[in-house]
Amino acid sequence: MERNIPRMNRAGLVILPVVVVMVIGLLVTAGCIQTAPASPAETEGSGYMVVAPAQAKELIDKNPDLIIIDISSSSNYAKGHLPGSVNYDFGEGSLDRAIPTLDKNGTYLVYCRVDNTAIKGAKELVGAGFGNVYRLAGNYKAWVDAGYLIEK
Repeated sequence: MERNIPRMNRAGLVILPVVVVMVIGLLVTAGCIQTAPASPAETEGSGYMVVAPAQAKELIDKNPDLIIIDISSSSNYAKGHLPGSVNYDFGEGSLDRAIPTLDKNGTYLVYCRVDNTAIKGAKELVGAGFGNVYRLAGNYKAWVDAGYLIEK
């Protein structure tokens, strides 16, 4: 004996699995959504803070003792750098040599021309026990694109 299922119920049977899959998908992906950081700077979970050019400019303006470290090559540094920065070429090891001479309680802003190098440099400072390390998001190019002054 064949049961007659009303048309509405058949549609409901087709829609129900789709709705269940959508709800499960929303629950799974909800944990992947990033929220805004609690502070103006965003941490990378590496012990240092990533700051946008405007935040870096504010950091520079409000902290006269801030040490700005450009870890790009000396030839790139000569082409242009943030005002007042010092050059510790990461690739040739001058950052490694400078670390023992730097104040671990100081505040540092690290940047380069390349994200990977800037990240390594910031991590190296943190790994050596420096507690106030910032990395410029977007590096030198972002600073220039934001219209801030450079030195040559």
